[in-house]
Amino acid sequence: MLKRRMTLMGLAVGMAATPAAAQELRIGFLAPTTGIFAQVGKDMVSGFQLWLDESGGNFGGAKVTFIVEDTEGKPPIAVRKAEKLVRQDKVHIFIGGLLAPTGYALAPVSTRLKTVYIASVPAADDLTQRDIAKYPYTVRTGWTSSQPSHPFGEWACEQGYKRVVTIGADFAFGHEVVGGFQKAFEGCGGRIIQKLWPPLGTKDFGPYIPQIKQNADAIFTLMAGPMSLQFPKQLAAAGNRKPVIAGGTSYDEFVLPSMGDEVIGHVSALQYSAAIDTPANAGFVKKYREKFGKVPSYYSETNYTSAQMIHEVMEKTRGKWPGAAQFVKLISAVKVDAVRGPVRLDEMRNPVQNIYIKKVEKRKMFGYEKDELWNTVIKTYPNVGQFWKFKKQEFLKQPVYSRDYPPCKFCE
Repeated sequence: MLKRRMTLMGLAVGMAATPAAAQELRIGFLAPTTGIFAQVGKDMVSGFQLWLDESGGNFGGAKVTFIVEDTEGKPPIAVRKAEKLVRQDKVHIFIGGLLAPTGYALAPVSTRLKTVYIASVPAADDLTQRDIAKYPYTVRTGWTSSQPSHPFGEWACEQGYKRVVTIGADFAFGHEVVGGFQKAFEGCGGRIIQKLWPPLGTKDFGPYIPQIKQNADAIFTLMAGPMSLQFPKQLAAAGNRKPVIAGGTSYDEFVLPSMGDEVIGHVSALQYSAAIDTPANAGFVKKYREKFGKVPSYYSETNYTSAQMIHEVMEKTRGKWPGAAQFVKLISAVKVDAVRGPVRLDEMRNPVQNIYIKKVEKRKMFGYEKDELWNTVIKTYPNVGQFWKFKKQEFLKQPVYSRDYPPCKFCE
């Protein structure tokens, strides 16, 4: 029987922790269940919960105890809750976190406490790049921030775009998504002619939209949380007629149903879309929608797949916890046919997977009768790793993508 424990942060308190039994798998889950990212946090928990429900709360013979902690979207709180999960709740694994800074904060906790950390959402590049040796117990099941941006930069060149303005949320994730796009786009002959950085949480884009250079061929945007909803509305209201292309979180399904026709035709890139037209995804969308009353987002799928990968490992061990180091070794060798497509980990414990270029369209899908906004897949790049077509050693010698790297050498 699945045991679910919740915390005081908007959730109920469970019984006191007991030492982990041999055939019990204790999983801690960190998500923002209150605050401005609460809807994202709900999607994260729901995705993992769906796999748990489908498996009867049993992974290879191990009964799963699932303990959810609210991070409020704040790295210091996430660190405190991770410490609590390991020291008090005796979890074997802790999963989650949301923003890139949270991933950078949680990975050292896993090292210090010698406990497996699965970064299902935090996409901070260096967790599985330059800093990987510091984090021997960290595994990523999601993506690096720049991973979808590399093929997307190439795609933008193929569309004939020569001059692009970028406008991205001013924090690590935004820097890395924009940086990856810039490197690839300029690598195939494009030019970034302007970079704008509204602060994370911006609601009024009035100071930024008028600055967008009118001689650009397209606008590349990266927004997060409620920014994703506000920016395209305000951009359309300002009379924009330029093509809009974006990082995947700008139009992810956590916010897409709340958007209007102003986003039709906007194109983004990510490793998941609820509109992937495969039997596996169609089944997932229908099950998720029936249970939770909404279309699954990337945040739902990545945690559903994380549960699948953990389950695969526990099947191999017949439900016995193999120890943190051995678990990392085993999950690093797992290959799954996930809802998003085939997923395997590279030698630095980051997924190699499909990247989908997806266009917002209003249409009917999967037998639903109503016209709705969907991220229709218009191109698939298979087997995309975190270094794309770049040489790994040369890539790792460059600085991590930041506000100032790559430098804006074509800015006007």
